[in-house]
Amino acid sequence: MEVDVKTAIERFRMFIIYNTCLSLIPKGYLKDTTVFPERDPDKGEIYVEAASKIELAKIRDIKFVKVADVLGVIYRSKTGNTSLKWRQIKGNIGRLTGVASPNSIVNLLEAKVLTREYLEEYLKQRAEAPRTENQETQGTTTASQ
Repeated sequence: MEVDVKTAIERFRMFIIYNTCLSLIPKGYLKDTTVFPERDPDKGEIYVEAASKIELAKIRDIKFVKVADVLGVIYRSKTGNTSLKWRQIKGNIGRLTGVASPNSIVNLLEAKVLTREYLEEYLKQRAEAPRTENQETQGTTTASQ
């Protein structure tokens, strides 16, 4: 699913945690909105671009960093089915764009990045989209048999 929404960085941070490290993040890091997970590109990239960044700990393949003034965040799942970028607009609000897998959509809803209304509107637009010429040809071929 294509994603293009404005959201707070804290919500996108929670999505990343839900999608990658909820079972292993220390409780103190979970509560601290300035602590973000990062991961190497070969394992599904998570990268935080910030004015300052301090590495706190590494647990398995996740590195936890304390950041200030987040400018952008890149998230790509291990499978490559989800690829999202958050870019700061003003303060802690930014634009999230990219493609999300069904599992990621569930976590985007859970983190309140996406609303149920946004998802319903997206699905409604997809259902109303005009059929392609190929789909129409296949439909008439099937009907004539």
